[in-house]
Amino acid sequence: MTLHLALLLVYSALLVGLGLWIGRRVSGTKDFFVAGRQLGPGLIFSTMLAANIGAGSTVGATGLGYRDGLSAWWWVGSAAVGSLVLALWIGPRMRRIAAAHDLKTVGDFLELRYGTSVRATVSLLLWMGSLAIPAGQLIAIASILNVVAGVPKYAGCLIGGGVVIIYFTAGGLLTSAWVNMVQLTVKLTGFAIAVPLALHAVGGLDALATLEPGNASYWNPWHGGASGWMYLALLGPAFIVSPGLLQKIYGARDDRAVRLGVGMNALGLLLYAFIPPLMGMIARARFPSLPNHELALPMILMYGVPPLIGSLGLAAVFSAEISAADAGLFMLTTSLSQDLYKRFLDPNADDRRILAVTRAAAVVCGAIAIALAIASPTIIGVIGVFYGLLGVSLFVPILAGLYSRRAGTPEALASIFAGISTMIAVQFVTDGGGVFGLTPALAGIVAAGVGFLAVFFSRAGAYEPERAV
Repeated sequence: MTLHLALLLVYSALLVGLGLWIGRRVSGTKDFFVAGRQLGPGLIFSTMLAANIGAGSTVGATGLGYRDGLSAWWWVGSAAVGSLVLALWIGPRMRRIAAAHDLKTVGDFLELRYGTSVRATVSLLLWMGSLAIPAGQLIAIASILNVVAGVPKYAGCLIGGGVVIIYFTAGGLLTSAWVNMVQLTVKLTGFAIAVPLALHAVGGLDALATLEPGNASYWNPWHGGASGWMYLALLGPAFIVSPGLLQKIYGARDDRAVRLGVGMNALGLLLYAFIPPLMGMIARARFPSLPNHELALPMILMYGVPPLIGSLGLAAVFSAEISAADAGLFMLTTSLSQDLYKRFLDPNADDRRILAVTRAAAVVCGAIAIALAIASPTIIGVIGVFYGLLGVSLFVPILAGLYSRRAGTPEALASIFAGISTMIAVQFVTDGGGVFGLTPALAGIVAAGVGFLAVFFSRAGAYEPERAV
């Protein structure tokens, strides 16, 4: 057994132990779903940033930096922009509404504002897409374990999935918030030490400047290869209306905790956004012919820095994938138990029963995510599907639900179906290339807005003000 693998296994055991210990404090769904609505700025910051720096932001974004250069900044930078909007605009208002009406999921908000049909429609779409988040993280974990010890992909997915399922099932958001704080500390420490050493090992910034001398797009910060500012349309809206992030905000104790915690998360993402493209370029200089660009980060940490530093860096990446996986599992299982089981199947179920169903759903959904990870080829590909679906289906209905007192169920449904159908059509017809300068996701959001407004103006005088919040 290698030093790297031994340390990762010990670290995994510590996370599981911490999660089980904290999970003893969870006595009902209020603790599991919204952490008793007592999270302060520090825990909001750590659980948000830990969830946002996952497989796409580490292994995936470093692979984009390896392949496309500076423009890979936009993968994480777009998430930072969306998070800033969430901190200053959407988040505090959502928290107040959730506290006033005892909301536990985004589905609760959609039903409060638009009715059961919108809740059911969005929940169905998100159940299908949400599996992509934990699956993407498990692909990254498997790639790390493969580089470290030659562990087959299926075994790596099983190991990572097992760790997440055990500690998340113990305590939901309350467990995740505290475990995420430990994971975030490991992440930041690991990258702070590993990045300068990896850069020094390839000759510093002067050596990187000689990369791709005949390829100007590699050094274009706006657009290079398949990366660039267009990620803002894919990721920005998703990080404003993500159910997983909004439900963490439901757990905040007041608006100040939301503004400070989510705002610090946005600042952290803006600073971190420079690390993946830099590490990708370092890997390009050190390993110019990798068969898969998503191997760039594991290879650098395994062979580009001293073994002990590499182990710490791998633990940082492992932390990133585990924390993002539990965020995806949180979003999926709380919605299944609250939006489906409690709302439609067993409305009279007591708190104890709902908690048991939520934990069972975590085990089942975790197992499905493991199977999806084993079958899926790339991290960015599987996560990109989720972010596109999330932004197109939720961005317009949530913003309109917060700030319009007149729109009702028909507007929301028109927005959802217009957006999703347009995104799918543009994706397939153009093979992902977009139309009129719009990516499939951005075309979907534009269509969602048009669909919403078309029905809104056609129904003048026929609104449902009793659903305004």
